Amino acid sequence: MDVKVTAKKMQVDGLMEYAQAKLKKLERFFGKDFDAKITASTQRGMITLELTVQHESLVFRAEQSAQDKNNALDACIDRIIRQIRKNKTKIEKRLHETAFNADFVDEVEEQSTYEIIRKKPVILHPMSVDEAILQMNMVSHNFFMFKNGDSGEINVVYKRKDGHYAVLLPTKD
Repeated sequence: MDVKVTAKKMQVDGLMEYAQAKLKKLERFFGKDFDAKITASTQRGMITLELTVQHESLVFRAEQSAQDKNNALDACIDRIIRQIRKNKTKIEKRLHETAFNADFVDEVEEQSTYEIIRKKPVILHPMSVDEAILQMNMVSHNFFMFKNGDSGEINVVYKRKDGHYAVLLPTKD
């Protein structure tokens, strides 16, 4: 287990030790072979904590705001466990066989299939990231897929909860 803690405009005294102790809950799913990245910041008088857990190609993310950084971390860990439980049959094949034993089954209803209600063809025109953001805002969407004019690759630009924009870039394993 590799834990990295990053703080933005605040001190996180004792969070590393607390995080290492609490993240042991996730060892039953991933073993000791996972990375955890914790980013803590203060927004509007509250501590916002973002937890990203990565194991091989699986990535889980949770964000929580609370008065106390320890409470926010506990809530993030609980959210990630709920994500794992909800999708357990899909990810069970990727995790080790002992991750899901009989006493672990709970009341969370799993979704075995997803209903696709629409398939929409998209014509991808070469454009810059700024043009893609403009197009996304003009159609009032939260994301926009486009062909990057500089690299020629398919990218996705999206609007984050904090109002900023981000770009998804494809990478090769």
